Amino acid sequence: MTTDPAADAESTVGSTDQYRHSYGASVSPDGRAFAYIVDDGTGYPRAAQRTLSREGAGPMRPVELPCPGPVRKLIHSADGHWLACEVAPGGGEHHQVWVVTTDPEDPAAVRVGAPETIAAVDYATVELIGWDSNRVLLTAIEADGTAHALIVDPDDQGVVDLDARVGGHLIDSWKGAALLRVGPRGYREMLLLRHERITPLLPNDPGASTDQGVILDQGFEHPSLLFPGPGLSGQERDLNSVQALVRSDFDAKFPRLLAIDVGCEGIRFTVLAERNGYGLDEFAISHDQSTVAILWNNKGHSELQVLTLPERTLHPPIDLPGTVVGELSISASGSVIAMTVQAPDTPPTVGLINWREGHWTPIDHGRATPADGPGPERVEFFARDGMPLLGWLYRPTTPAAASPGPALIYFHGGPESESRPDFSFLFPAVQNAGITVLAANVRGSSGSGRLFSHADDRWGRFAGINDAADCASYLIRAGHAAPGQIACAGRSYGGYLTLACLTFHAEMFAAGVAICGMSDLQSFYENTEPWIAVAAYTKYGHPESDRELLRDLSPIHRIDDLRAPLLVIHGRHDTNVPVIESERVVEAAKAHGARAELMMFEDEGHEIVKRENQDALTAALLDWISDAFDVAVARPAR
Repeated sequence: MTTDPAADAESTVGSTDQYRHSYGASVSPDGRAFAYIVDDGTGYPRAAQRTLSREGAGPMRPVELPCPGPVRKLIHSADGHWLACEVAPGGGEHHQVWVVTTDPEDPAAVRVGAPETIAAVDYATVELIGWDSNRVLLTAIEADGTAHALIVDPDDQGVVDLDARVGGHLIDSWKGAALLRVGPRGYREMLLLRHERITPLLPNDPGASTDQGVILDQGFEHPSLLFPGPGLSGQERDLNSVQALVRSDFDAKFPRLLAIDVGCEGIRFTVLAERNGYGLDEFAISHDQSTVAILWNNKGHSELQVLTLPERTLHPPIDLPGTVVGELSISASGSVIAMTVQAPDTPPTVGLINWREGHWTPIDHGRATPADGPGPERVEFFARDGMPLLGWLYRPTTPAAASPGPALIYFHGGPESESRPDFSFLFPAVQNAGITVLAANVRGSSGSGRLFSHADDRWGRFAGINDAADCASYLIRAGHAAPGQIACAGRSYGGYLTLACLTFHAEMFAAGVAICGMSDLQSFYENTEPWIAVAAYTKYGHPESDRELLRDLSPIHRIDDLRAPLLVIHGRHDTNVPVIESERVVEAAKAHGARAELMMFEDEGHEIVKRENQDALTAALLDWISDAFDVAVARPAR
């Protein structure tokens, strides 16, 4: 599997755009082809297929889908005949799933989970989960938030509805058994569904999350690889047991890989892989169950390891061509692993490795225009209450007129997400304008352990808002920014935190840019999708029992404290954080005499995915914060 430059050249399909990105790959079970998502800067990201051989990757064949919107996910069926694609029409939250064949001569596409094919139920959104052999797995959610775990035959549209409940989410199904995730964000458990019985896989551990899993063949017809039992052969043990691998931080600080056996003698689990101070990001197991690909998070950087079964050998880490890796897919025999690789100077790019032979095959060498100079530096500091905080410091490439100069603090979404040294379409332009960037991880972020991720729950949100101001204090104290020259920005929860910074700690910030953020937590609950609201109770508070808390945490009720100019950006099709959250806060700010503007993208949702819109967002943010600083900053030519 060596790189074929000629094949890569053919993959551009008429585009010479140097900013091409690729991600979300699915390797066909036989390892002879793969599908992935391509973003060449023209319209929405779309699906494509390519062949794969030792000579490299063949030419790209676009997947034609009769649904305008970005492709979010794609997965091959067990026999490689089908490819399922999840699409977000208009970039919104009401997703659809379409299935095509991998035959180049067959252009037909079939929508699964459509109201006209499944008992006339008009699901609000349908999520692609995977495959049970050649039947597609879906989580289909009604408008009231009831989630259905569905198995659909793409040939005849036959449907099996395994479970229906608010807050449910299908994880895997195989040979009559299924895994179902239940519970709100940060408090997720895994249930086994079999023979109309429901069995929790792990004991109750409040604050733990078990969120990824796969059912194994062992216990159905094969000897056990994971739980042979003392003195018993695999055939002598309980062949009706069910075994699974799960990602969980049950009884641990960081997520790890657990093997679980559910049999007539009860439930037992063992730790299959863990590393001190590392969190398990994700894993993928081959269909023959010989190979498990494991991604670890080591202080923001990714490490890839392979675990081979049945001997449970954890092989040494594999060198990666980027700092952050995700979206694992593995061939049936376990030899080929696909992943998305990125770094501050490298946009998301699909890479494939034959790990046994050590051959890398990079796909689509798309490059961005990175900021010149060194990469980001991991910085650690303390909040006012002693909580350790961290972030990634991106130094300016163009010196400011005065030093220390202006800075931008950027807050990620979630809040249970994490700023990592990955690719950003925004940061290079800000650095090149002579502005320091701090990508902050305040309490509530993942990557620093389970307790840290829960430290901002409900009443802890006030401390999380203080953390944001403490990021500004750190920049001044460390000489990275001057007082009065710090702006803040962020998307989703980061947009909320931006609004909170400007109203709770108005004296600290010169400008703010809030992207798709909540301004009123009470109205957010009233207008967001029901399934999003239910999952958020543990993070922000309940809309009934915590009404006073939600009001006190809402920036719109402190809008008279706003001093800095505020730019608010939103996608018209966003129903996660409804557009009214941005419209109302801009109206309220203007009513109090503040400078505020609203920038609306008519063809986007909760994420701004089109390249032209990302460029427009970047230009608008740079103009906005540059005007607010008291010193001149460079403005890159556009």
